[in-house]
Amino acid sequence: MVVGCPSYRPPEGAGPDGVGGIAAGVAAAAAAAGAEVQLVGRIGDDAAGDALVLALGRAGVGHAAMLRDPGHPTPILVAEAGAGDDDALADLPAGAALVAQAALDEERGPGVVAGTGEVVLPERPDERPHLEAADIELAVRYLPEVRVIVVAMALDEAAARVVAEEAAATGAAVIVIVAPGTSIPDALTGATVLEAPASDPDGAFARLVGAFAAALDAGASAAEAFRSAAAGAGWESASA
Repeated sequence: MVVGCPSYRPPEGAGPDGVGGIAAGVAAAAAAAGAEVQLVGRIGDDAAGDALVLALGRAGVGHAAMLRDPGHPTPILVAEAGAGDDDALADLPAGAALVAQAALDEERGPGVVAGTGEVVLPERPDERPHLEAADIELAVRYLPEVRVIVVAMALDEAAARVVAEEAAATGAAVIVIVAPGTSIPDALTGATVLEAPASDPDGAFARLVGAFAAALDAGASAAEAFRSAAAGAGWESASA
């Protein structure tokens, strides 16, 4: 189970559309490594959300616990605001293009995703769908056999307690991804904490976490799982 709200990435040229965000990247990587994965999050009840659900399915990621939010649009990843705005919007489904154009028309500074040249629209986090404790509590009712929980977004203490209670009830391992310089909620003390890099343009960190989670799900110890995930990603452990 991966907790985090994904974004929709429109197609480029003839390429397929897809998903963005670290939660979706981790979920797709875990699925590619052979794990059965469900992504717990919120997306808008709009055209971009429909396209995102289809893209998750193509990536092998389950969305039984993906909630639809009629009050907030699905976040969309487009090229960094500027001269290419019209080209970036041209490939969006009609509903998604309207959302993106409205966000661009606000003329706020671009919320650029570090190292990617992309911007998330709507730019302000409070204008995007977000998860609350009750949402996660509802989601876990549909996912009774969780063995690994990856928290790929910042949670408040109440939501963190729901994750901790689910882990205690099922014996699931918990992995928490934190932004540089941040800490985890007290309720998740004891989880494996991984600090995300400031920039992950090729998704290497997400693939590492996904492979780590899949190995834990298959029964490997934490040390074995991390070694195999790091080796598969071409990383080497630093020695003291």
